[in-house]
Amino acid sequence: MAEGIGQTTHKFVVVLNKKIATGVALNAAAHMAAVLVAQASESDRANMKFIDYIDADNNRHSSSGLSLIVLQADNSNKVRNARNAAKEKGLIFTDFLESMTGQTYAEQLERTNQLKESELEYYGLCMFGQKEDMDEITRKFSLWKS
Repeated sequence: MAEGIGQTTHKFVVVLNKKIATGVALNAAAHMAAVLVAQASESDRANMKFIDYIDADNNRHSSSGLSLIVLQADNSNKVRNARNAAKEKGLIFTDFLESMTGQTYAEQLERTNQLKESELEYYGLCMFGQKEDMDEITRKFSLWKS
């Protein structure tokens, strides 16, 4: 077994606003996961435990050896509160907003720029960190149901 596999001190968590449509939720989750990994430091990436699963035909299937839990929040404010808690703990995170949907990305940037943080409608949050910190933030959320 590869070194470090089986040791799971960290995890990924996605929190989605349950009021959004499933297709929009999937889009938000995919964007957030991509951005989270892109902004991760080398140390964070090492903790993400990216590994290759090799099948019997010697084909490689890359993934992470860690859990990625998808949870639901009742509303935008619950996502906002989780985001603020992640920020306070110094966790790596990214979010996805209603203003990031529709039209072109230039129009999305402009629309987001015109909104104060308190006016933002949070569609989701993606975080990575130590299990204890993540559990403290997310324990009141339930698993995502489509």
